[in-house]
Amino acid sequence: MGALLAAARSWSAQDPDDETRAELDALVASASSGDTAAADSLHERFSGRLAFGTAGLRAELGAGPQRMNRVVVTQAAAGLGRFLIDTGRDRSVVIGYDGRVNSDVFARDSAEVMRGLGLDVTLLPSALPTPVLAFAVRHLGVGAGVMVTASHNPPRDNGYKVYLGGEDDGSQIVPPVDGEIAAAIDDVAAGDVRDLARATDYTVAGDALVRAYVDATAATVPTPRLPVDAQPKVVYTAMHGVGWETARAVFAAAGFAEPVVVPEQIEPDGAFPTVSFPNPEEPGAMDLSVARGVAVGADLVIANDPDADRLALAIPDGTGSFRRLSGNEVGWLLGWRAAARAQAAGSSDGPGVLAASIVSSPALARVAERYGLEYRDTLTGFKWVSRVPGLVFGYEEALGYLVDPDVVRDKDGISAALALLDLAVGLAASGKTVADQLDAFAAEFGAFASGQVATRVDDLSRIGAIMTSLRSSAPDSLGGLDVVGVTDYSDGVEGFPPSDILRYDLDGGARVIVRPSGTEPKVKVYIDTVAATPAEAQALVDALAADVRPLVS
Repeated sequence: MGALLAAARSWSAQDPDDETRAELDALVASASSGDTAAADSLHERFSGRLAFGTAGLRAELGAGPQRMNRVVVTQAAAGLGRFLIDTGRDRSVVIGYDGRVNSDVFARDSAEVMRGLGLDVTLLPSALPTPVLAFAVRHLGVGAGVMVTASHNPPRDNGYKVYLGGEDDGSQIVPPVDGEIAAAIDDVAAGDVRDLARATDYTVAGDALVRAYVDATAATVPTPRLPVDAQPKVVYTAMHGVGWETARAVFAAAGFAEPVVVPEQIEPDGAFPTVSFPNPEEPGAMDLSVARGVAVGADLVIANDPDADRLALAIPDGTGSFRRLSGNEVGWLLGWRAAARAQAAGSSDGPGVLAASIVSSPALARVAERYGLEYRDTLTGFKWVSRVPGLVFGYEEALGYLVDPDVVRDKDGISAALALLDLAVGLAASGKTVADQLDAFAAEFGAFASGQVATRVDDLSRIGAIMTSLRSSAPDSLGGLDVVGVTDYSDGVEGFPPSDILRYDLDGGARVIVRPSGTEPKVKVYIDTVAATPAEAQALVDALAADVRPLVS
């Protein structure tokens, strides 16, 4: 206990934040007085440090090396800066932040520390979407980009994403670079952040940078085929995030009607007062936007997550309400649109490539085949999708879409929303709807369906135990279908590096994939089926989910 208390006091001494310093001092005082709960909390907070990996950093706000706070962020900024210097990369960085609690503080700390190292630092002018930061890395030609965001995580979380310029072309970091940056951060963490030089003479970007993103994104679609007063009616929610002002500007610049907003959720608010979990995938998260859609008779309801790199879509269900499309369904529609555009445009560089993460529906591969395009599976995460050579369109089922790699090399919920508006307006000009297009997709490519089972854990060791159990005793059948093949990615297969993923191939083309979440304490199961009709495909998903659920609980 003595060593633990000493480590906590040392941490508190270098913490510049009054709130987290007081939090830690109170825990130390209580633990010193024999409070076992306080001692347990200290043990958890000082049992290691946040792992810096390909997702950067992400955790709950609070004191200590296992939380997101100003000490951890300062160490990360200094480590990243030293990595850029030591590896001879361009010594310039652009930093963005969203509307979460302390995002602006973490961004300014990063700017001051990196400038103190002698880097050329540009800070975005206000809380902005992650896609604007990803765009800025390439637009400014810098060596790296940092985005302070926890995307769609719970309200008390925050995070730190890193992009690289140069040969990485504005994509997120991948191994082995993540390990090199982590090692540099560890070297910084061995010292005291008070010893790090700081400087405030960094550049704050002007509005021209945001305007450049707006113009470049608006240019990804043609002029709408209908005037604004004849376009489908759209409801938009920012889910208390930073998407609205940028999305509004993009829609207007491209010639689309301004959506009806969900007023309770349109302004940035790090408390996320109307949603317990600001993720459009979560049950109930889109209730307010759907209610707004019903009230105004909308044709579409679209939602960005809090940093606007993801997009959700809901359409009328014929009963007076709406149904939210899955990420795969939106991916099919946007992928089909992208394939048709690529075929029409042609290219001397080759046919172009469609790509999706391995846990996304196999339907996109069928689209690529039909249009004479190549198709690539990638590991989960847009750090992999964005790096596919010749990419025309890429997506993953967790509501992430990359619709124009020439503008942003990451998922972008605003450009994806614009692509959907373009699709919806084109359909409306022909007297059709998005629902009609889904039916047309099934008729053209087959009736695909997908589903997901997720188990959230309190003890992270439980995730390893579940995966070990599945590896030791693979099921012979699931949902009444024989398991005809098992692929374990732990040793690296099919050109993929070693990954904690299991895939079960079933009779009839169905598939089940199990993996730990990369950003949340969950085991996720992805189910994909194909059948003669959508109803039959969904029935198979339901049967498979019922059999899989006990295996991961």
